[in-house]
Amino acid sequence: MQKEKLRIARKRKGYTQQQIADVIATDVSNYSRKESGDVKIIRDEWEKIAHFLNLPLEEIYEEEEAKVIVNNDHPVYNDNASSSSGITTQFNNISMSVIQSLQDYISLLKQEIDRLNEELKTLKSKK
Repeated sequence: MQKEKLRIARKRKGYTQQQIADVIATDVSNYSRKESGDVKIIRDEWEKIAHFLNLPLEEIYEEEEAKVIVNNDHPVYNDNASSSSGITTQFNNISMSVIQSLQDYISLLKQEIDRLNEELKTLKSKK
C-alpha cells in the first residue's frame, strides 16, 4: 500500500526521496520502495521521518497491510515435503521487490564493513 500521506507531506515540504533516505540511513532505492509500500517502514523510521519533516507522526503514518505467506510445502511445516520443492515454493512466494531490497541492504552492509575495515587499518597504523 502506497504511503500517500508521507509522499504528499514530503513533497509539500520540498524534500527529495534522497534526503529522507539519508535521515533513515538507507539508500534512495530502498526508501522509494518503502514509500511505495513494497518495503515496510519500521516504527523508528516513521519517528525519524516525522521529526525531520517537523510534523506529528499521526500526520504521515499509515498502517502497513499485512502480507501473510502460507507455505505448506516448506519442510519445517510439512514433514512430507521434499527439500527441493520446499525451497522452490518458498522463493516463489517472495516478491522480487523484497529480494531486491534485501540485496540492496546486503550491498550497503558490505560497503559499511569495507569502510570500517579501512578505518580500523588506519587506526592500527597510527599506533
